Amino acid sequence: MSHPADPLTSAVQTAHDWLRAVADSLDTDEPAFAYRALRAWMHTVRDRISASSSAHLTAQLPEILRGAYYEGWMPGHVPVRHGVAEFTRQFAREAGIDENEVGPVAGAVTTALSELFSPGQLNGIFAVLPMRLYRVLCGAQPEVDESLIESSPAAVAREVDPVADIDNRIRALGDAVAVLARGLERLPADKPDSDRSTQAAQQAHRILLAEGLVGADARQL
Repeated sequence: MSHPADPLTSAVQTAHDWLRAVADSLDTDEPAFAYRALRAWMHTVRDRISASSSAHLTAQLPEILRGAYYEGWMPGHVPVRHGVAEFTRQFAREAGIDENEVGPVAGAVTTALSELFSPGQLNGIFAVLPMRLYRVLCGAQPEVDESLIESSPAAVAREVDPVADIDNRIRALGDAVAVLARGLERLPADKPDSDRSTQAAQQAHRILLAEGLVGADARQL
């Protein structure tokens, strides 16, 4: 008697495809590390958005990754109000990396997911996150000064000290340049990597977008 094909084969293959895309964005040959980074991204974002936002985000996740997303989830306890310091510690702990690596790793995962999800799928999620968390997810180094008030990119009105606002914009420019430089740096013997350069440019653009340093036309790129 013949046996039907494994009904989970397609789900497993799709999850592997997504994981491979994350690994490529991280420039790693270690699928275990790529999975830890992806899982850390999903859990740190998940814990800081509402249950309905999670439902929207996971609608396009592969079935297996959707299970990983909801692993240990407590819907009655979200969204948590922890700031950048706790976000960074949680991400580093789950990804198995140093805290100073969180920005680049989170940014690489964001770049991969932006290509995998439908266009604009992540925009609604990022809009409800505090600005400083949004910037970390775009690849910037975490700012852990919890005395500063965090605000959402979707906020229409903010009471901001003009001097502090200028300082934030200058810092965003520096973060964007640093992200771009990391993506462009290579040894003389290395071959040009257009994918890596493109990913770096996308991350830098998101950082500038978070601070309103690019216009509405660029927002639609």
